[in-house]
Parts: sequence; structure tokens; C-alpha cells
Amino acid sequence: MTTEFNELLPVSSEDKAQIWIIGSREQITHLMNEFYVRNIASDRLLFTPIIPCPFANGKYMTMLER
Repeated sequence: MTTEFNELLPVSSEDKAQIWIIGSREQITHLMNEFYVRNIASDRLLFTPIIPCPFANGKYMTMLER
């Protein structure tokens, strides 16, 4: 990521860790299911809704907050 983008991200030491998944809708859905099956995520509702990725044309993204 660029320095300018990093400066826009509000990060504090108290924030929870995040896992960002970026790819096609099918890839994201597959990885969300895999994270659930492997108990990385205890519930699929812990993922944010799948949205278009603002910095990668044609890609989508979701985030898991741990």
C-alpha cells in the first residue's frame, strides 16, 4: 500500500486485528466458508458485507475482525 493510503487508515493500538479478503465474489465466498469450516471465524456474520474494492477495479472485498 502507498504511504498516502496508510495515513488515511485510522489505526490505534486498541483496534482488533483484521483479515482483509480481496478477490472475485466466488473467491471471497469460498474463503469465507473455508475460514468458518477451519474455525478461524466462529460465525460467518463476523465478516463485513462483500463490497466493491475501492482500490482494485473489478475486485471485491470483505473483512474479518478478530
